[in-house]
Amino acid sequence: MKQEVILVLDCGATNVRAIAVDRHGTIVARASTPNASEIAKENSTWHQWSLEAILQRFADCCQQIATELATCHIRGITVTTFGVDGALVDKDGKQLYPVISWKCPRTAAVMETIRRYMPAQQLQEISGVGAFSFNTLYKLVWLKENHPQLLEQAHAWLFISSLINHRLTGEFTTDITMAGTSQMLDIHQREFSPDILQATGIPRRLFPRIVEAGEQVGMLQNDTAKLLGLSTGIPVISAGHDTQFALFGAGAQPDEPVLSSGTWEILMVRSAQVNTSLLSHYPGSTCELDSRSGLCNPGMQWLASGVLEWVRKLLWTPQTPWQTLIDEAHAIPAGAEGVKMECDLLACQHAGWQGVTLNTTRGHFYRAALEGLTGQLQRNLHTLEQIGHFQASELLLVGGGSRNALWNQIKANVLNIPIKVLDDAETTVAGAAMFAWSGVGEFATPEDARAQISYQYRYFYPQTEPEFTGAE
Repeated sequence: MKQEVILVLDCGATNVRAIAVDRHGTIVARASTPNASEIAKENSTWHQWSLEAILQRFADCCQQIATELATCHIRGITVTTFGVDGALVDKDGKQLYPVISWKCPRTAAVMETIRRYMPAQQLQEISGVGAFSFNTLYKLVWLKENHPQLLEQAHAWLFISSLINHRLTGEFTTDITMAGTSQMLDIHQREFSPDILQATGIPRRLFPRIVEAGEQVGMLQNDTAKLLGLSTGIPVISAGHDTQFALFGAGAQPDEPVLSSGTWEILMVRSAQVNTSLLSHYPGSTCELDSRSGLCNPGMQWLASGVLEWVRKLLWTPQTPWQTLIDEAHAIPAGAEGVKMECDLLACQHAGWQGVTLNTTRGHFYRAALEGLTGQLQRNLHTLEQIGHFQASELLLVGGGSRNALWNQIKANVLNIPIKVLDDAETTVAGAAMFAWSGVGEFATPEDARAQISYQYRYFYPQTEPEFTGAE
């Protein structure tokens, strides 16, 4: 008997991947190939995505795991991608203009002048989404101002996951979690905001039927099946924005905050109540729709490991093992003997160290950076608790920063709650697969599917002082 799997097509900014996942969340086969945006012909500083190139990369990945897939019964296919990007298409699904990448600077001016249409604070209160230059709204306003005929000609706007799903199935749809990144949704109503669309002149007719995560989009059609080397007629199940499925795939319960720790730290929670009027008061704040109806994902982000990397380059060498920095910082007592660091290097004019003496070592500087970043986390968690109407009893930690055991312990001590570390890096894929397993009828709900996964966590409790071994 063939092993049953869900095939997750994961389009990331740096890699495109095809990953087969069984009903227990175990990866059966995986393949990856680099992804990259392209330079626009109109302007050498502009970035865009090629849908054809992305589809070919998926085909290459499927070819890499063709032998493993031949021994499997693919019950369903689901697509997860980065947010905000998309394209206008005609009634046949043909693009009328390239996919403007989130990296493209052309929409920054739209963000700066969006108040011509609606105050930024009102936009965020309705949509939840913060003022980020890559927002979908700014792309459509840019197109309206620079290529107005395209909006008139267009049959639909398809987010990038729906562009891929259209090529898989021929269906025009809008993944709800992608729409939640657009700054055009009324986040409380889970529908495109008439106020925002009317103010900016974006017609509602551009957005096809909204599908919830786990809902069937259609069936794999012949041409794309041949490209991918798969059988026709496989159900294609809606997923969408990778962040939401990473939260679900990490095992996060409602009101359990999740910190994704990397170059940036992104703190989010699955919340039933969100005070969006507070969001605009906090730079870096945003709120997106959860993968489950009735929940939202308020969040905040700030530069984190990027600061630590700067400290390493400044005081050690870029090749110095992190273990060396951790060992030197661990030799310094809590409080870094009065050395403090303001870590907001991007915005704060007073960023840097204070309390430095002739006895200060570079270990003090690194320890102060860890403690300063943890202080930012503490303040942002308190803010998020107010926005999302919850009180954290523990913090779920994922990402590369979670491998720094000293930092984990500092977080537990400063926050005075347990830090729960999940080492599994495939949370997005797991989350999308669980929705797809539910969508094909294997489980009644995605939560039932997730219950089959055996999560392995490491805990760091407040006030404990173990002997650290550094990065684990």
